[in-house]
Amino acid sequence: MFKSIFTNSFGILISRILGFIRDMLQASILGANIYTDIFIVAFKLPNLFRRIFAEGAFAQSFLPSFVKSRQKSVFSMSIFLKFLGFLIVFSIFVSLFSNFFTRIIASGFDENTINEAAPLVAINFYYLILIFIVTFIATLLQYKNHFATTAFSTALLNISLIGALLYSQNESAKTIVYHMSYAVIVGGFLQLFVHLIAAKRFHLFKIFIGGFRGLKRKKEKITKDAKNFKSNFSASVLGSSTAQISAFLDGWLASFLVSGSISYLYYANRIFQFPLAIFAIATSVAIFPKVARHLKNSDTKKAEVMLEKSFWFLAYLLITATIIGIIFSKEIVWLLYERGAFSSVDSANTSLILSMYLVGLIPFGLARIFSLWLFAKHQQKEAAKISAISLGINIVLSLSLIYPLGAAGLALASSLSGFILFYLTVKKFGIDKFLNIVKDKKLFILLFIIVLVIGLSLFVKFLIQ
Repeated sequence: MFKSIFTNSFGILISRILGFIRDMLQASILGANIYTDIFIVAFKLPNLFRRIFAEGAFAQSFLPSFVKSRQKSVFSMSIFLKFLGFLIVFSIFVSLFSNFFTRIIASGFDENTINEAAPLVAINFYYLILIFIVTFIATLLQYKNHFATTAFSTALLNISLIGALLYSQNESAKTIVYHMSYAVIVGGFLQLFVHLIAAKRFHLFKIFIGGFRGLKRKKEKITKDAKNFKSNFSASVLGSSTAQISAFLDGWLASFLVSGSISYLYYANRIFQFPLAIFAIATSVAIFPKVARHLKNSDTKKAEVMLEKSFWFLAYLLITATIIGIIFSKEIVWLLYERGAFSSVDSANTSLILSMYLVGLIPFGLARIFSLWLFAKHQQKEAAKISAISLGINIVLSLSLIYPLGAAGLALASSLSGFILFYLTVKKFGIDKFLNIVKDKKLFILLFIIVLVIGLSLFVKFLIQ
């Protein structure tokens, strides 16, 4: 288990380091201005779908259904072709009506800015087709207990964007964001290429070819499996992507604030996503196939033991990351971004928002561990209801806090909704089972210290701000 977690974490770590290098160059070359906001908005929609697919809904719905299916090749090919066809048509639709979709993503933009952003939205959206194919192959590789290719391949997108920034750094801001948008597509092709190599190595082409050949003859045999997957996936889209949808809503609301607010939220959320990815996402992705197999075989005890070990491993990492991140948020932002066009004022604004996001790191991270239990037991609808409540509270809090606190209020609202998500997920998992995991009294002493440190740190930051 820990070997898989380490492989995932190390691969994501390399990718995130390259991501920070990319962000440093982006902040230095573009700063926090309207063109940075435009690119972030253009990449926001496909990136939201990427996170939902790659880090949540698709894998968590497809893998349990794939494990359970008696016609694995036919089932997988049927799902693949339906999704691919839909995404191709949808991408063309977005391209044709890019102004309409840009208005949805960033309603606060004026007409001129929307016209500037619309072509970039159309270009970036085609990345979604590529990343779906990557995610599909990656899910089958998870079934084969191979995680390295997927974990390390995300670095290729960042390498492509870094190359675009370096190549066009002396050009106008408008030219730079166009180069970055095309680099997103190049990064998608590179990710697909390495996954095709891994698919050949693990003999996955047999599944593709066999499924395609038998699709017409055996289509009726997978009707029940496909129906169950469809039902579970629709629920999982909401149930596994609360943090991503919250960040998306933050960006939408921030478009009504002063110029640069979207950029501050983006840069702060990028740092917040770092520990969430290398610890929480890496852990949940690594243990999910094993938990699904144990529950399928009615070996609940082994699944619970794996969950308990993962909980403690993750809890200590997230607690440490939260405390360090909040105390040193200003220094972290200064080190990563404050150079070139990114000023000390930009650093101060981003630092405060980062602290607000980090309040929710522990609940969002630990909620993933318990939500995967629900997904493995085909309780996607219950997980979706929990996320719907959490998102509803997030929206109410965002509207309440945006005016007194600005962009920082949006980040704080997201974090507070994370606590609701965690509580409701644990309640569905089973309060008694959860208490058995945290029966050590030392945890409660530790939590008291955490709350005290975080509370004092935030109070000091508000006074300084």
